[in-house]
This record gives sequence, C-alpha cells and structure tokens, in this order.
Amino acid sequence: MSSFSIHVVWRRTTPDFDYKTFDRGHAWHLAGGQIVNGSSAPEFSGDPEKSNPEEALLAALSSCHMLTFLTIAALKKLVVESYEDEPVAELGKNEKGKMMVARLALRPKVVFGGETIPDANAVLEMHRKAKENCFIGNSLLSPVVLEPRF
Repeated sequence: MSSFSIHVVWRRTTPDFDYKTFDRGHAWHLAGGQIVNGSSAPEFSGDPEKSNPEEALLAALSSCHMLTFLTIAALKKLVVESYEDEPVAELGKNEKGKMMVARLALRPKVVFGGETIPDANAVLEMHRKAKENCFIGNSLLSPVVLEPRF
C-alpha cells in the first residue's frame, strides 16, 4: 500500500504562551516542496489570510471526489471539459458535545464535451460511484490515531 507524509511546523512567536494571544500560524510542508501557511479558523483566533484545517479537510475531500469522478469518466470514454466545485463544511457537535465537522457538502459542476454527453441520471450515477470510491471520503469513517513524537 501507499504511504504519505507531510511536515507541520509551529514555533512560538509571542513572548508569552497564553490561550488568547498565542499565534496559531504554522506551515504545512507538502510533497514537492510546496508550503501552505496554515492557522486556525478566524472564529478560533486564527488568521483569515491563511488556510485552516477545516478548509484543508474540505479541499482534500473535494479534490479526491473530483479525481475519482474524472477517472470514472475517462474509463467510460467520456470527455470532461471542466469540473468545478464549491464545497461547504459545517461545524457542529457530536453526541459527546465535542466540536466536529458535522456536514460536508460537495457541489460539483461538470461540463462534458466530445461526441457523447451523458444525461443527468448518468452523471448522478458517476458521482455516486465517485463518492463510494473516494479514498478521503472513505477515510472519514476511520478512527484518528495519535502517534506523538518527543
């Protein structure tokens, strides 16, 4: 099986380390040398100019669904001209009263080209298969494993 890893770095930049004032800014070092500046969401004292974990989860899910959908379309010999999504994640509380991403909604728009244009039912079926086979979507049911390093 494949394995993936990134490097997340945070350093204290404030003189104190107080809940209300510590800097939530950090960096996600991704494959290929990409660096994403992250923070917590603005409503949790984060920097609105930086990506937050909730957006990253949403981006991962949307991207995975799209790539799975495009694979299905290509295997069916359909031509996709464009694919856009405006996904939404909503926070809520679980049965234990803990904050969680309670709802994820994907809202893709696909434009087909070529000689064969699938009808709405065929497109819905392709999305159903993409949802069923998306690695990230399937992982959202998995437990979170903590592996601290000291």
